[in-house]
Amino acid sequence: MYANKNILNTIITNKITWIQEQKKFISLEKIKNSVKKTKLNFYKSLKKNYNVFILECKKASPAQGIICKNFNIIKIVNVYKNYASAISVITDEKFFQGNFNFIQKIKKLVLQPILCKDFIIDPYQIYFARYYGADAILLILSIINDYEYNILSNIAHRLNMGVLTEVNNKNELKRAINLNAKIISINNRNLKDFSVNVNHTFNILKKQILPKDIILISASGIHNNKQIRDLSKFVHGFLIGSAITSQQNILAKVKSLIFGKNKICGLKNVKEAEVTSKYGGFFGGLIFTTKSIRFITLANALKITSYVKTLFYVGVFYNSTIAEIIKISKSLSLYAVQLHGDEDQNFINILRKKLSKKTKIWKVIKISNHIPKINFYNIDLYVYDNYLPGKGLSFNWKLLKKKKTNNILLAGGLNIENCIKAINLNCYGLDFNSGIENTLGTKDLKKIKDIFQKLRNYRMIRN
Repeated sequence: MYANKNILNTIITNKITWIQEQKKFISLEKIKNSVKKTKLNFYKSLKKNYNVFILECKKASPAQGIICKNFNIIKIVNVYKNYASAISVITDEKFFQGNFNFIQKIKKLVLQPILCKDFIIDPYQIYFARYYGADAILLILSIINDYEYNILSNIAHRLNMGVLTEVNNKNELKRAINLNAKIISINNRNLKDFSVNVNHTFNILKKQILPKDIILISASGIHNNKQIRDLSKFVHGFLIGSAITSQQNILAKVKSLIFGKNKICGLKNVKEAEVTSKYGGFFGGLIFTTKSIRFITLANALKITSYVKTLFYVGVFYNSTIAEIIKISKSLSLYAVQLHGDEDQNFINILRKKLSKKTKIWKVIKISNHIPKINFYNIDLYVYDNYLPGKGLSFNWKLLKKKKTNNILLAGGLNIENCIKAINLNCYGLDFNSGIENTLGTKDLKKIKDIFQKLRNYRMIRN
């Protein structure tokens, strides 16, 4: 990491040297003769009628040092390609350990446009980015004046490349508007010391009246779905990098950011699990209660968990024995066991001692006309459900007013009509079951897809 308080100046000084040296290896004229216009339209890919996600390949930064020790660009992009509107690649080598070769590797794997994210101050860099396959560039108003911006953006547009215009304060926002920037990224990072404040987006856009055709992006410091929903009141999309690449499980982080940590309960076959995972599901619920129409045998559950390894599986039990819970949990390597019955504190304590330390314990709280007092411990998460679970009925959500909800998975009567109202309660996640079925006990695959699309497109349909 770099101790220099004005990191940006250090980067720009180095960038000038890099450009001079690079021109010795390959001239501007040679690059110009080699490049062709991109056929991908960066602007169209970032449509305003749904939330935009520019997902970034980021290995390191001056402020954080190495973000991703085992940086595997192929592995990262194979996740991104299923969820990103566009893919951002940091190409600065000295300070971010980026590489232009990353663009070429990614180009072979994705259909989305690729944004070259660098500190661009010279026309040479734009041609160089296009030479390696970039479809768009980042222009940072903190490091160029309006005259330079016009020159650089015009070159990009002649190559059919898009321009993401980065601003860091209200004055730069006004400049970007006057420069007719189509997509404006508000960087929540202080470019002098690289500190981050996600509220920077709110502060810059507060009381601002902007042209309707501008697409606004919030970048840096975004770590969870609640931040995305809060920011969605002001912006159309997000640029996210280190929050994802710093994690071992890239897919899990992407899904939790875009959709939240939501569960589809009552999975009965591999196809239901595949669709759940593909479209944004985080948890998969397997019900081992024989009285339930959604009951699944251990053998069938093993088929699901063996074929679909991209969900965190939760076993649902109702007054089962500790031996049975332990056996099933161990066989399936369950993420959590969910207790739906009359299990008391003594039962929970014994279960906790015998259960793998990695396996969580969730306890269902059945709610009628009030929220009961909860005195349990050794519980990792509570599931609030209607007192008649599995019947497609919600309890009165007004009971949650002024209650702590971030340790609650909300269940009961959730469907595509009420999921946005539900997610605004700011619970840990949502637990879908009968509301996404076509017949009792059988999941409707289209409803699963539609409900996650609605959660992703939060900005478009929020009340």
